[in-house]
Amino acid sequence: MWLRGVLPDGHLNNETKELVKLGVGLVGTMAALLLGLLVASAKSSYDTRRSEVTQMAASTILLDRALAHYGPETGQIRSILKTVVARMIDQVWHGEGDVLPSQAGGEVLFDKIQELTPRTDPQRAIQSRAESIAINLGQTRWLLFEQAGSSISTPFLVVVVFWLSMLFVSFGLFAPRNPTAVIALLVSTVSVAGALFLILELDHPFSGLIQIPSAPLYNALSVLER
Repeated sequence: MWLRGVLPDGHLNNETKELVKLGVGLVGTMAALLLGLLVASAKSSYDTRRSEVTQMAASTILLDRALAHYGPETGQIRSILKTVVARMIDQVWHGEGDVLPSQAGGEVLFDKIQELTPRTDPQRAIQSRAESIAINLGQTRWLLFEQAGSSISTPFLVVVVFWLSMLFVSFGLFAPRNPTAVIALLVSTVSVAGALFLILELDHPFSGLIQIPSAPLYNALSVLER
C-alpha cells in the first residue's frame, strides 16, 4: 500500500494492472501446487512415523507375551524390555525429542534372548519368534532415528514463501486504503501463515503442538510383565 503511494500514476494504469493480474495468477497457481506438495509430504511423513510408533508398541506387547509363555526364566529379559521402552519414552517425549535408540539396552535384550536354553520344541519356537520380534523392534527404532530429520526441502519452503510474499505485495499494490481492505489482507496473511505453521509442525512430529501421541507405548508399558 505504501508502494502504491510512491509510484507514478503511469505505473498503476489499467494495462499495468491487467499485466500484474496475469503474473500474479501464474504465481498463485504455482504457489498453490507447491504448498499442496509440502502439505502432502509433511502429512505422509507424520502418518508414517505415527504408524511406526503404533507398530512398535504392538510388537513390544507381542514380545513380552511370547517371553511370558516361554517360562519364568525370562523374567529378567522382560524387565530389560520394560526398561528399554520406558527409556525410549523419556528420550522422545520427555527429553529433547531425540529418538536415538538405547543401543546398550537393545543389544542386551537380544543377547539375553539368544542365551536362553530351550528344553522343548515349543520353547525353541518361542525363542526363534522372540529373536525375530526383537530384531524388528530394533529396526523400527533405528528407522525412527534415521527419519528424525526434516522431510521438507528448505529450497521448496523458501520459494513458496517468496511466491506468497509477492502475491500479497501485488494485493496491497492495488488495494484501497481502508480498514476493511487492511483487515481482509491481514486475515488472508494469517491464514496462509497458519498453513505453513502446520506444515512445519507436522514435519517435527516428536515436538511442538502436533506431536505423535505417546499413548501406544504407554499402554504397552502398562501391560508389560503382567
